[in-house]
Amino acid sequence: MDDRATGALLGLACGDALGRPVEFHQPSTIRNRHGRVTEMLADGTHGQPAGTITDDTEMALCIARSLTTNDVFVPADIARRFIDWYQSGPFDVGLLTAAVIQRLQDGEPWHQAGYAEWERRPEGSNAGNGSVMRCAPHSLAFATDLDTLITVSRASSAITHADPRCQWGCAILNATLAGLLTDVDEPLARALAQTTAAPAELRQACEEVLAVTRGDQPPDTVSLDNSGYVVTTLQAGLYHGLTASTAEDAIISAVMMGGDTDTLAAVTGAVAGARFGASALPTRWQTALDTADELTATATSLVSSAITCPDPVRERIDTGLGES
Repeated sequence: MDDRATGALLGLACGDALGRPVEFHQPSTIRNRHGRVTEMLADGTHGQPAGTITDDTEMALCIARSLTTNDVFVPADIARRFIDWYQSGPFDVGLLTAAVIQRLQDGEPWHQAGYAEWERRPEGSNAGNGSVMRCAPHSLAFATDLDTLITVSRASSAITHADPRCQWGCAILNATLAGLLTDVDEPLARALAQTTAAPAELRQACEEVLAVTRGDQPPDTVSLDNSGYVVTTLQAGLYHGLTASTAEDAIISAVMMGGDTDTLAAVTGAVAGARFGASALPTRWQTALDTADELTATATSLVSSAITCPDPVRERIDTGLGES
């Protein structure tokens, strides 16, 4: 499992860093300026050096560090780490994430802040991809305990992204990653079988990808979108990650979609990395990452530690978030 587990985290970071310079650009602009993006680029969006990660990987590391430090899933500790990260002045922070972290800074508890902000926001600004981009570390920690993984994925999402589409999007992605890590036949199919309570729109988007992976539908029947909406981000990440012939092709294809390129490629990279392993990711990409060594060590720690989920967190999910 180690190569695939490391691949999930390094793939996330490689996709994040490869997509960062062309974030918010349309596909035609990317092609005209760069051709096919195969190398880590400097400058571009956010004006950073080549290989620079964004909030996608930085927030995933907040989660991973909390899990490996505590050997238990502690949402309040993850929320505190999000606050510390936010106060460090990152160059890229999602709007919903920033709004919720400000609530957390003001003392709102982890299980209420995200929920309150979700209820306040209108449709179209309340179900972004800011939690699905960062959730992969949980799949390593709970790869062999699917029920706990689903609970943890939902609770972790709800810290900032309480919309059911976000919660269940993280659950589906992490269950798929866990299936890849443990050599399950049809990991996406198993993930969908274990998340029947997920919103219908989310399930349909994933079922379209499943049909392609099974050969029941041709690839061109899936219409992918490059926005920051969690449903379409998850669909694109699963599509590229599960259908490409190599991890490199999967991540590049996600970047070439344009739009929210860092997150599209980060989710794709987590899937492709878990599918093909770290050894299949280009060495030149890994070398460009300042965080490669930490991600490698963290992956090993996550899969080798007996990390648990306390009963109060399970009960909180069962009884409903947002309650006092």
